[in-house]
Amino acid sequence: MTPFRFPVLALLALPTAAIAQTTTPDNRPPALSVSGSVGVTSDYRFRGVSQSDEHPAIQGGITVSHKSGVYAGIWASNLAGWGTFGGANMELDLIGGYRAPLAGGTLDVGLTWYTYPGGADKTDFAEPYAKLSGTSGPATLTAGVAYAPKQQALGRWYRTGADAAAGIYTRPGASDDNLYLWGDGAYAISGTPFTAKAHVGHSWGQNGLGPNATAVSPTGSYWDWSLGADTTWRNLTLGLAWVDTDISNREAAYLRPSFSKGQDGTGNIAGSTLLISLAAAF
Repeated sequence: MTPFRFPVLALLALPTAAIAQTTTPDNRPPALSVSGSVGVTSDYRFRGVSQSDEHPAIQGGITVSHKSGVYAGIWASNLAGWGTFGGANMELDLIGGYRAPLAGGTLDVGLTWYTYPGGADKTDFAEPYAKLSGTSGPATLTAGVAYAPKQQALGRWYRTGADAAAGIYTRPGASDDNLYLWGDGAYAISGTPFTAKAHVGHSWGQNGLGPNATAVSPTGSYWDWSLGADTTWRNLTLGLAWVDTDISNREAAYLRPSFSKGQDGTGNIAGSTLLISLAAAF
């Protein structure tokens, strides 16, 4: 996902990248700046649910920012496992937004367009977002909301996971919306090179599998959370995080075999896991 889509990974796998040019020849900030990062994570989790079949993923992105606060960027990751992404089995996110100071913090509003190049175009969808962050001493707090209006990619097209595995649409063309509320906290531990980080989020959405057996909120309403820490050396950041959801095996049963590791009818790709990530900023 994007640096917004994965609040967990944004904090733990994709750190804020270094600005390519910090000043002009006359020591004024440049009108445009470019930042980016590339890294690997042991599992690509989107709001607590694995998008890489509990296998490693290579991810990266680049952002161009204007001094006015306007920015645009792209972010990409490989995919695998549940659902049928098709094509390159790749997610490519297009992001645009605006940042501005507000009440001693920073307000960030924008839109993410999730696409799957060469594959399942019915799973493409747009999601506007807003987040407010502020810092007090060594602590940084962020609150965010993402609301995707009604779209076919968010509709429940299958009654069960078995229907999805067989390719039998029970409600083709169904549309739904999705709301995600989340909060993040980071705390720089004094006297150490470590920053402790925490995340909690709640999804309300389609309650089933959408076109090509994918879903943003596969059980309709659920919590996800994480707790971890990272450390940075030069332009490298190493992160560890424990990630989990409250989606139980019983609650997810009707989604199988599409909502399972390797689409084999067993396992739960929304279960708890330890994420390990390494990213390089440029």
